[in-house]
Amino acid sequence: MSYQSENSAAQQGANSRISFKIDPAASSPKSTQNSDTPIIEWAKIAPNKVVVASDSRAWLLEQKPGSNQFQKPPAKYFSEPMTGQGSIATTRQLLDGAIAAAKFAVNSDVRPPALTATRWLWRLANQYHLCNAYPTFIKEAARRFNRANRTTLAHWAAEKAKEEAGHDLLALKDIYSLGYDAEATVRKLVSPTAKALIDYFARSVQDDNPIDSVGYSYTMERIALGIDEEYIKKTQALFPSNINATRCLQEHSNVGVDAKHVNETIEMIALLTSQERICIARACYETALICFSPPYKGYMTDNILQPILNDLKLNTHIENAC
Repeated sequence: MSYQSENSAAQQGANSRISFKIDPAASSPKSTQNSDTPIIEWAKIAPNKVVVASDSRAWLLEQKPGSNQFQKPPAKYFSEPMTGQGSIATTRQLLDGAIAAAKFAVNSDVRPPALTATRWLWRLANQYHLCNAYPTFIKEAARRFNRANRTTLAHWAAEKAKEEAGHDLLALKDIYSLGYDAEATVRKLVSPTAKALIDYFARSVQDDNPIDSVGYSYTMERIALGIDEEYIKKTQALFPSNINATRCLQEHSNVGVDAKHVNETIEMIALLTSQERICIARACYETALICFSPPYKGYMTDNILQPILNDLKLNTHIENAC
């Protein structure tokens, strides 16, 4: 995903791989599939940020404090709420653009510690917490969508609950296979990032219209697609060949089912109203901000983790737990 931050829409359009037209007589760009004008989607994801998407690219319009950028044609049209229908291609670019904009906004030089066997246990614990919370919350979203007669969203949420059920057990198996008391480990280890994500998800499903839960779900699965087979092999190489400690990781990667889930979710979102797509894009941005931001108090290091893990180790060594 490429961005040309703080350039005008006209400049960005000229530099893109496609061109698009803006009707000066309209309050927003045309966005109908029956028009000769390509579909354009856009969403305000923060007070000073708008993501604009075509079917092949996304741009970030960023207004600095005191700037009148959004008041000048043609960028001013994107300060108005998006109207009209979307498409699978433009909706995908819109949501991926919102996620990429969050990474660009964080732009931190702080990097997590190198992955070690000790740190992998920390990550497994937090995979557990995220997987454990998801089915309960998304079921609540399904109930509220159903109550509001949003049948498509209710069905999607109910299916998500089924798809993700039991994934927390994969993380427990991974921890157990490494010779640790799995239940005690996840009780002891909870990262601030996992807690912040779960809190955000909980708030999103408690709304009468839990549309933000769709953005949360898409973002978590979309980010997981960045985990490839090479990364899984590098992680597994931290341990003896007879120990499988990447079950949960494989399930939430581009070699698992998340690619299929992402495509299915995009197809559903593309059919929603323009206001709902705007809300989902904003939720993608907010979720991704949490994911990409370094912990306020710094990352947990091996020196801090190891003494905690020493008390959680089982007396007997477990090999290749199934």
